[in-house]
Amino acid sequence: MSRIFAVHEYVLKPGVDVSEFERAIRQADQRGLLVLPGLVDHFFLKGLKGCRNGCYAAIWVFENRAAWERLWGTPDHPIGKQDYPSNWKVWEDEVLAPFLDREPDTIAYTDYEELWRASGSVRD
Repeated sequence: MSRIFAVHEYVLKPGVDVSEFERAIRQADQRGLLVLPGLVDHFFLKGLKGCRNGCYAAIWVFENRAAWERLWGTPDHPIGKQDYPSNWKVWEDEVLAPFLDREPDTIAYTDYEELWRASGSVRD
């Protein structure tokens, strides 16, 4: 089955100390807040060049669509925030919310389904 890559864009409030934000996300990871069933990897990024230069993003890699849907629902029927995993609620409400320019659940994001790996082999 194909993996799912979720790309989340984080826009910080004006005046936010970026070192505090970066420290907060590292500490959240160390606390285990980002451990989710089916999540096989995650990355935090800072724009180096282009339209989001200096901006932050995260990439969340899920083992497959079934695992992703068990967590978040289907594209047509997503779960509500009240049903998010408890550690994800802490991540959004206590870690991200103080730094972002909007409610964490309303950030710009896109979830991508893998078509094939770089080797060119088609995924099952």
